[in-house]
Amino acid sequence: MSYSVGQVAGFAGITVRTLHHYDEIGLLAPSERTYAGHRRYNDADLDRLQQILFYRELGFPLEEVAVLLDDLATGRGDPRVHLRRQHELLTARIEKLQKMAAAVENAMEARKMGINLTPEERFEVFGDKDPEQYAEEAEQRWGGTEAYAESQRRAATYTKEDWKRIQAEVDGWGERYAALAAAGEQPSGEAAMDMAEEHRQHISRWYFEVSYEMHRCFAQMYVSDERFKAFYDSMRPGLAEHLHDAILANADRHTAS
Repeated sequence: MSYSVGQVAGFAGITVRTLHHYDEIGLLAPSERTYAGHRRYNDADLDRLQQILFYRELGFPLEEVAVLLDDLATGRGDPRVHLRRQHELLTARIEKLQKMAAAVENAMEARKMGINLTPEERFEVFGDKDPEQYAEEAEQRWGGTEAYAESQRRAATYTKEDWKRIQAEVDGWGERYAALAAAGEQPSGEAAMDMAEEHRQHISRWYFEVSYEMHRCFAQMYVSDERFKAFYDSMRPGLAEHLHDAILANADRHTAS
């Protein structure tokens, strides 16, 4: 069985010109030629081509590939050593690709929340706060929901100035709410409920629409999850519990029949 240069090029996924070049430099000379001078390749030629492409994929120059394969073909090389070498090279390549894949995954993780800022810009906007601190938690809890998908769509479009505005709103709200609680405002007071409503509207405006029922769920998370509790309590001790009660009171006043 023999094959034309076009057939071999199709088998190997390379060009006819590449096969001509390999022939011209003596790397892969076809075993047969027709009376008209056309190249014909047999199975042994295909085996050699497979080896050539293997080493080329690993970045070997053609000159080194020729030496390696000629040593093997002439019996100067031990086939077992040759196979062992291929195995070692493949293992090294796999390790390198795994490291590259890990780097890509890290990059994807860093952009998961759509915060496409440089480290300098991120520090400028958020200071020492990590805007993706709860990214994995959010994906685990709501990753399959339309609300989560909507937050991803919106966040991916935000510029540095958008993130600065969002963070300014969060900081301003936190200062005002902490001051209100310090002044003795009860969670069921109108001012506290208004602040809880502002909290809900902030999320709805920038990330996804938050219903009052969903806001109630958030309120529970703010006191049951130590990370969220610590975030709000850092504004003022006891603020997480205060906000929890204010959110429930606000939801009740808006949904009472």
